[in-house]
Amino acid sequence: MRSAFVTGKKLIFFLTLTICLILSACGGSADSTASGAATEGDFEAEYHDAEFHDDDASGNSEVQVDLSCANDGYFGVTAESDTRLKLQVFKDDETFTYDLKTGEPQIFPFQSGDGTYTIKVMKNVSGNSYYELYSTSASVSLNDEFAPFVRPNTYADYSEESDCVKEAAKMAESSGSESEFVGKVYDYICKKVDYDYKEAETVSSTYVPDPDEVLDTGKGICFDYASLAASMLRSQGIPTKIIFGYVAPDNLYHAWNMFYTEEKGWTTVEFSVDPGDWTRVDLTFSANGQNADFIGDGTNYQDVYQY
Repeated sequence: MRSAFVTGKKLIFFLTLTICLILSACGGSADSTASGAATEGDFEAEYHDAEFHDDDASGNSEVQVDLSCANDGYFGVTAESDTRLKLQVFKDDETFTYDLKTGEPQIFPFQSGDGTYTIKVMKNVSGNSYYELYSTSASVSLNDEFAPFVRPNTYADYSEESDCVKEAAKMAESSGSESEFVGKVYDYICKKVDYDYKEAETVSSTYVPDPDEVLDTGKGICFDYASLAASMLRSQGIPTKIIFGYVAPDNLYHAWNMFYTEEKGWTTVEFSVDPGDWTRVDLTFSANGQNADFIGDGTNYQDVYQY
């Protein structure tokens, strides 16, 4: 198995941009009146925050978990340890595993919709051995199906003061519609960020992007592209997912985006968006100006995790 995080030199031989309708892969049709998606000619940017609330957190001397905003699609965790920490989130047959930063509150999504989630914080003992520091559960009933995907979290880490958010706000102010804004963000990232071969060869398994750093350096790997795009789009109210999965034919482990629109179809130089569907967008390949032969009909993308 070759990874898009590690074998960056393989990446840019493939395509300009991936666009594929994946409504069936996202659990069926979405409610066209959902508050997270705007309609044509009615784009109004809206910032949705995510915060850790100390007064609402519970746990023990080492771990505190804030579930007060569960129905807004997220929860917060802070933990202290002198060794490596991991967070595991379970729902039905899905498991999401994260590395935790000690002493720093972090935000995580309830990305699998309504239901009961189990949350565990694990501490490293030695090697790959961990023991449980704290466990709790959350019964989630989302106020909006888009709620987890219009807020910052540990993989799309931004605030209203972030440089990438300020850039996105400028674009939103001059955009008359949702699709115009998305096009501006797409074009901006494609022109601003180049693929970082060195980082791809040396990146660790615990790497998490800093969207503002990506803007500052103008370089990144697939995770960086996906995180930056999600941060900019979400900050202006566009529901956006960061997706991890595999891309055939070389079985590359890769990251890309999906965003949601209720608008009429539109076309830019590189891609088109159709109404009422989650749409797959691969900025890593697009930004490096390659041909589209690798895309096929989009079915060579296998979604594994969403954040």
